Amino acid sequence: MTLDISSAPIASDTTDHAPPGPGPRARWARDLSASLVVFLIAVPFSLGIALATGAPLSAGLAAAAVGGIVGGLSGGTPLMVSGPSAALTVITAGLIAQYGWRATCAVTVAAGLLQLLLGARRVARTALAVSPAIVHGMLAGVGLTIAIAQLHVVLGGSPQSSAIANLLALPGQLAGPHPPALLAGTVTVAVLLGWPRLDRLPGRAAEFGARLAKVPGPLAAVAVATALALALDLRLAHIELPAWQPHSLAPALPHGSPTGVLAAVLTVTAVASVESLLSAVAVDRMSQRTGDLDRELRGQGLANLVSGLVGGLPIAGGAVRSTANVRAGGQTRWASVLHGVWVLTAALALAGGLRRIPLAALAAMVLVVGLQMVSFAHIRNVHRHREFPVYLTTMLTVVAFGVLWGVGLGAATAVVLALYRLTRAHVDVETGPGGSVTVQTHGPLTFTAVPRLSRALAGIPAAAEVTVVHDGSFLDHAAYETLHDWRTGHQAAGGRVSLVTRRQDDEVLDPDGTVRAGSSPAPHRCRAWTPWVGHHCIEQQEDPHGRLLDGVRVFQQHTAPLIRPELARLAREGQTPSQLFLTCADSRMVTSMITNSGPGDLFTVRNVGNLVPAPFEPGAADDSVAAAVQYAVEALEVRSITVCGHSGCGAMKALLDGVHERTGPPTPLTRWLRNGRGSLDRLRRVPAEFADRPVADLVEQLCITNVVQQLDQLMANPAVERRVEEGSLRLVGMYFDLATAQAYVLDRAAGTFSPVEARSGACAGARPDEQREGESAERVREDGRVPSGGSEEGPQLAA
Repeated sequence: MTLDISSAPIASDTTDHAPPGPGPRARWARDLSASLVVFLIAVPFSLGIALATGAPLSAGLAAAAVGGIVGGLSGGTPLMVSGPSAALTVITAGLIAQYGWRATCAVTVAAGLLQLLLGARRVARTALAVSPAIVHGMLAGVGLTIAIAQLHVVLGGSPQSSAIANLLALPGQLAGPHPPALLAGTVTVAVLLGWPRLDRLPGRAAEFGARLAKVPGPLAAVAVATALALALDLRLAHIELPAWQPHSLAPALPHGSPTGVLAAVLTVTAVASVESLLSAVAVDRMSQRTGDLDRELRGQGLANLVSGLVGGLPIAGGAVRSTANVRAGGQTRWASVLHGVWVLTAALALAGGLRRIPLAALAAMVLVVGLQMVSFAHIRNVHRHREFPVYLTTMLTVVAFGVLWGVGLGAATAVVLALYRLTRAHVDVETGPGGSVTVQTHGPLTFTAVPRLSRALAGIPAAAEVTVVHDGSFLDHAAYETLHDWRTGHQAAGGRVSLVTRRQDDEVLDPDGTVRAGSSPAPHRCRAWTPWVGHHCIEQQEDPHGRLLDGVRVFQQHTAPLIRPELARLAREGQTPSQLFLTCADSRMVTSMITNSGPGDLFTVRNVGNLVPAPFEPGAADDSVAAAVQYAVEALEVRSITVCGHSGCGAMKALLDGVHERTGPPTPLTRWLRNGRGSLDRLRRVPAEFADRPVADLVEQLCITNVVQQLDQLMANPAVERRVEEGSLRLVGMYFDLATAQAYVLDRAAGTFSPVEARSGACAGARPDEQREGESAERVREDGRVPSGGSEEGPQLAA
């Protein structure tokens, strides 16, 4: 059978390649189903955001339709769904209050043009440099501001112009609530919070509850509140959907200072862009794709341009709408486009039914969304990374003074905190046997640490033997002079001083930085995760066993304390790798290095020639590889299998030399190499090629052709075939050129291997799961679930 393998796209225009899955007709069916699910979520949320901003309620539907259609067609992240943004609610409300609605539309148009310009300049990755603490603090501040304002509507009143004013007016509003509005709002909140728990009902009710839970919670909550209001004939304010009139909704130039208008445009652009790009990264990781962030930014700009022109709210990508799209089975960008079509149809054809929705129900829904934007999971994570002051400053300033001030003061706090840490050094003095003294420094020794260093050195006895151990951080001139002067004085008084820097070679240094004669480095001079440059790490000893034990000792001393908690967790919980990595046994192939992975990330199988023996082939099959594949696919439920070849493979050279066909009694090696006969046959028929360069020689061509052949032979494993057919398993072909340290990934549609390009925004040295938390898959968990407390708008919120 023919296997359709799609790889992670390399070039920027290959973002629509989906993982292997159903055929075109089945993809259309899944896109249609997913679009209806997202539509049912988007309509009530879009109306609620419009209500919270004070814009015409039809503007929310217009933005949702434009975000789905225009953003879906032009964006760089196929499965992301764009629409009105809760993170922009406070900004939009302030613009409407200051400039009016039509001028706010003009600001949206200008922000869209600026996003188009930034996308054309390919600066999208720079938006990911914003500290997560600032992003989460901004979202929390916006969420609190929204919740406080909408609480007035739930109580039957009207919100004030600012969060502070709303807080001051809240006691009076609580003293005299409007009972019908309070009833509708309370029912909405109760349904929203209880709907996801319907499948936990006792007994047979659990099955019925699970079916009901498939209906989106926001739709169910608004529908129940509307039905209750109609049944009890409650006197409530309902939504108003004015007829769409271009002359009343079209943008108009704002009247005000150019500086203020420019600040408004920049604020909308920055918040919408950062939110969209972080959401795009999170959605890509959740769907195991690689999108084009610059194209996504251009798509968001075009969507905002069109939305402003037709009288819609500002638009941003939303991770929860997108998560719903992925989890509902969306396959291509047409799921987003169809969702936009359904929203447009509802706005034009269902206006009568929408007008029956109570305002209190929409306000209660947005209130819950606002409170969920204050995520305790994010607070714990920020606190663990010692960034809580940045988070708190941003959040409180957003509530008190607005988003622009909040982000500015949050960034200033982050800079001050970073400078403080850069100038913070610790000096520890320990007394050992015989009166010897060890002075250990941690952190950069700058002029700010000189007083602390001087006090520590002054307390050392005059004739003591002293070892000063510096951790290799920065040493400025002031600290150097302090150490030099003290050493001179201490030696003049009869003491002895050794200065040691814990660099990767553990050399003993004199104060002038030269190696002291007679000093000897540690037996194994390379620390864990240090780049291996030249041969200085592997030529320290003639005895390989001694070198191995030295490496283990270095691991126990330096690396084991760092990874012990993670390994202890894995020991308790067991392994849950997401990938099976099948590669060659060649000693030059360091899988953890070229995949930037760590413990628990990869289930690895290595053999001579990275071969996958085809079953039922006489004299060549080997059950060990098949067993590992079956265990990974069925027991561990990995989501991808990568077959990785490499340059200069000895097994491929042996195949070309005909070692497997030699006469005489077969050796284990010749029997094993017979598993590569299919690769030789493919080499004669359809040799694999590179997309950007010619192959170096016949050996390299066989190396990459062998990868393609082994992927086909993987499909002979029934477990693999079943998972691939279901669309829950992806097969990836990879090739690593040792001489250039360049990885290539197979694009099966083109039949070529393309180079994997470095990402400037990637976090160097971080494991994939650490990048998810530090960059933005703290933004949506890889299993598709929104973190506890997550809400709709924002990096991992967005509706």
